[in-house]
Amino acid sequence: MTLAEDQTLGRLLDQMDMAADGAEVSVQDVLNQIGDRSMMPVVLVIALVLISPLSGIPGVPTISAAIILLIISQSLVGRKHLWLPGVLRNRTVRADRMARAVAFLRRPAAWVDRRSAVRLRILTSGPLRFVTLIACMAVALMWPFLELIPFVTTIGASAVAFMSFGLLTRDGLYVLFGYGVGAVSILMALVLFQAAT
Repeated sequence: MTLAEDQTLGRLLDQMDMAADGAEVSVQDVLNQIGDRSMMPVVLVIALVLISPLSGIPGVPTISAAIILLIISQSLVGRKHLWLPGVLRNRTVRADRMARAVAFLRRPAAWVDRRSAVRLRILTSGPLRFVTLIACMAVALMWPFLELIPFVTTIGASAVAFMSFGLLTRDGLYVLFGYGVGAVSILMALVLFQAAT
């Protein structure tokens, strides 16, 4: 079974592009494009931001982690509409930086979209869905401590992107990819913490 057009990474990147129609783009601008009932797409967009060069901006990994933790917490308790405090909704980046980040992500996103399908659905629903959401939170919790090491943060963001994309599209294979990449990022974080102590 193929994916609906509105479930693709390409569509999400289009929405990020549409949000960046001024000098700056805020979290609220992105939410206006995606909608406040679309929690997993927002998680996916935040993870994509951290895969892009935007992850090198000071504070972006920490803010991204806070947003993801808040969104997933609300999803776990069954909230239907996304709520974020104004201090997070009003965070901005320059629109030209967002445009460059979207352009950077276009080719890998197209590659992923072409290889996506509804499969291994057991991994994307019921109790295993909750396990995946908690795994996303566990990975995001590391980002504030690893902010000065962008490469490690990018690996963790890739894990969250795979897992959230898998949940969004009911593609359990991408959830499995996310678990594998997440394990690598957690292992790297532990090694770095040990080296620092």
